[in-house]
Amino acid sequence: MRAVVWSEAALADFVDAIARIARDDRQAASLVADRIEAAIAVLADRSIGRPGRLRGTFEKRVLATPYIIAYSVSGQTLTVLRIIHERRDWPPGRWPRR
Repeated sequence: MRAVVWSEAALADFVDAIARIARDDRQAASLVADRIEAAIAVLADRSIGRPGRLRGTFEKRVLATPYIIAYSVSGQTLTVLRIIHERRDWPPGRWPRR
């Protein structure tokens, strides 16, 4: 199993997304957080994502949520780069704006 490292941007994405959902439904926020964390745990064990939109990255859609995990793998480390809502404006070759 790979070590998991979160970038500052990914952590901010995660916190912002969960806080936004929690304003309306705390239970739903908890469920989405659990699904994102579970998907990352699976990725640490085996990379099952697709090639990412940015060179050297991969993407994995989180089942039953509108979120995509963008990550990279280097040796025995998986780095979570971003947690992105699928409806965000995502220009080719760049990360979505905050």
